[in-house]
Parts: sequence; C-alpha cells; structure tokens
Amino acid sequence: MKTHYQFAPLNIGRWLTWGLFALLLIVAPKMFGSGLALTVLSQMGIAIIACLSYNMLLGQGGMLSFGHAVYTGLGSFLAIHALNSVTNGSLPLPVSLVPLVGGLAGVGFAVLFGYVTTRKSGTTFAMITLGLGELVFALSLMIPEFFGGEGGVSGNRVTGKAVLGITFGPQIQVYYLIALYTFVAVAAMFAFTRTPLGRMLNAVRDNPERVEFVGYDTQKVRYYAFIIAGFFAGISGGLAALNFEIVTAEVVGAARSGAYLLFTFLGGATFFFGPIIGAILMVLAFVLLSEFTKAWLLYLGLVFLFMVMYAPGGIASLIMMNLRVAAFGKLRQLWVSYLAMTVTVLVLLLGAGAMIEMVYHLQLSTSLGSQLQFLGVTLDAKGLNSWVGAAFVMLTGLGLFEVTRRQFLVEWGDIQEYIEKEIKRREAL
Repeated sequence: MKTHYQFAPLNIGRWLTWGLFALLLIVAPKMFGSGLALTVLSQMGIAIIACLSYNMLLGQGGMLSFGHAVYTGLGSFLAIHALNSVTNGSLPLPVSLVPLVGGLAGVGFAVLFGYVTTRKSGTTFAMITLGLGELVFALSLMIPEFFGGEGGVSGNRVTGKAVLGITFGPQIQVYYLIALYTFVAVAAMFAFTRTPLGRMLNAVRDNPERVEFVGYDTQKVRYYAFIIAGFFAGISGGLAALNFEIVTAEVVGAARSGAYLLFTFLGGATFFFGPIIGAILMVLAFVLLSEFTKAWLLYLGLVFLFMVMYAPGGIASLIMMNLRVAAFGKLRQLWVSYLAMTVTVLVLLLGAGAMIEMVYHLQLSTSLGSQLQFLGVTLDAKGLNSWVGAAFVMLTGLGLFEVTRRQFLVEWGDIQEYIEKEIKRREAL
C-alpha cells in the first residue's frame, strides 16, 4: 500500500510547445508592425478559434456541419448589441468581456438548434444543419430590427472608462485582447480532447454502435459537444464584432460556413493543430490572395480538389507523415523527389494560372484591351500564341509532375516498408 502520492513526470515538450505558442502571439506584432499586419493577425486569431470549434464537430465527432456560421454569426450579433448597450450605459460590462456575450449566445443557440440536429448523424445531420443555416440567413434579411437589414449593425468599441490606459481604440490593443482569448480558447479546446467526454466523442465518431452497447447515449455525447463547440464559435463571433465594429447578414451565410469546412479540411481535421493551419490559410486567402487576382475563389477550389485527390488528410497529415520518416532518418532520401515535384507543380500552376487569368480578363476586363500582365509577362487574351504557350506550359508541368509523383510513390513505399520492419525489429528486442 502506497503511503505517498506520485505525480506524473513533467511533460517538457508540451510546456515548450505552449510556451512557444504564447511567445509567438506576444511577439508577432513586433515582427510585423504595419497596420495591415495587425489586421491580418487579429483575423487569424479569430479564425483559429472558429476553425477549432468547427473541428470539434467534424474532426473529433465526425459531424459534418454546413451551418457553423450560425453560431459565430449570431454570437457576433449579440456581442455587437451588447457593445451598443455598454455604450448607452444600460449594460455595466467591460468591453473586454463583450466576446463572452457572444460565447453565451453561441451556447444558447447551440442548446436550441443542437437538440434537433444531433438527434441524427451522418448525412441527415449535415442536411439539417444546412437547412438551419439557410433559415437563419433568411431571417437575417426579414428581421431588420435585430439584424440591421442590408447595412448590418455597427458599434463603437471605444467606450467606458479606460483601464490602465487601455481604450481598445488602437488596433494593437484589440490584437492583444484577441491573442489572449485565442490562447485561452485553444488551450481549453485542447484540454477538452483529453477529457472523458472528448474521448467518448472520438468513440462515437469511430464506432457509435459499440458506444451504445457499453451503455452511453450517443445523441447526448454529440449534443454536449455541439454546445461546447457553439460556445467557442460564439466567442470567435464576439471577437469579430469587437474587431470590425460592424456585423452584417453575411456572417451567418452559407459562404462563411463553407469556408470553415474547406479550410478546416485543408489544414487537417484529424489533427488538433490542423485547423490552426487552415485558419491561417483562410485569412491569407481572404485578405491577401483576393487582392492579387479576381479568380482567387477558383484557385481555392483547385487547391481543395488536389488536396482531396492527393492528400485527403490535409496539410497536418503531410507534416506528421514526414516527421515520422524523419524520425527514422529517411527524409534525406526524398529531398530530390520533393524538389522535382515542387518545380513541376510550379510549372503546372504557371500555365494554368495564365489561362485562368486570360479567361477572367476576357470576361471581366474587356474594356481595358486584350493585353494583361501576369507575373511580369505580357499576355494577349485574344492572341493564339498566348493560349498555345500557356497550354504547352501547363501540359508539360502536368506530365512531368505525374512522372515525378510515380517515382516518389516508389521511394515512399520502400521507406514505409523499411519503417515497418524497423518497428517490428525494435519490438522484438
């Protein structure tokens, strides 16, 4: 019989990871000090919370939702109304706690809608969430008293007494508030994955029949997880309301829900850090890529298509697979193949991009003439030479990519076979 307690050994790797994450949030504005950078970083923090909350449904619970923007969007509307009440003096609440109003709103609507949606699973669940999303979006245009009509609802975050000189007027102050919420929310959602409910949610995703056999109610497990996801989604919406100081009907639309799904999948729904990667890519696409080309949505669609075909586990799965190869000292054998595939993909994208830009130029910018600039090269959208050249570059890149990809698969298979043998050898020792 033990007469003393024994504590688990300190997990240095985990402490180091979270410490680096906190340090990155603190020093990021110092590294990128421009106004645009602060805006992008703030949106990244908001998107990280939203995508992680969505992944609580998709990746951890296997619940494909087409209406997650309902909870981020309604959280935004309740938060902006709370902010206006603070401004009017009818609500004695610090501005820094306004995002929690969005979180409570997310919980409330998740309790209401989740009771209906989580009674089913699979395709039926997805269709119900899609219907609820369209219903809320329709209501946003029918109830202007709450949703503000087409102009939305605006507010002013610079209100009340300043605490320690913090008025939330400068964007840097808003960023650090978002960073604080992001760190706490990410840590809380990671902790959820280690709870009995989080583990049971994984079991419901993998084998709901066995979960019911051992005596658990799968509907209740999905329902509780749905409510928790709604809370964090609402916090994300509340931070967005505070950051932009305006909320429109677009925040509850299907396009926003589709963005959460697309980028969570691209980042890697099967890994906790995958949605973080996806959220960063989402902001970069919406804020930066959209400034470079009018066809940015088409490019996103093509990237999504190729990821589904060649890397269905997302970017996070690619990282983890290569880390596994590196752990066995075999990553150096692949660098030539990686370099070759990278070059051929760039050639493929160069030709495809030229053709896409010429199509968009013909459809949307004919008044500017037939010529356009693409990566420093002058193209003639109505000239045969430009089309033939772009097609030749694209097909050449596609052919070379397929050759290098097949060679890579042979090398990858040999390495995986070696790793499996090495694992069995170590287990036999």
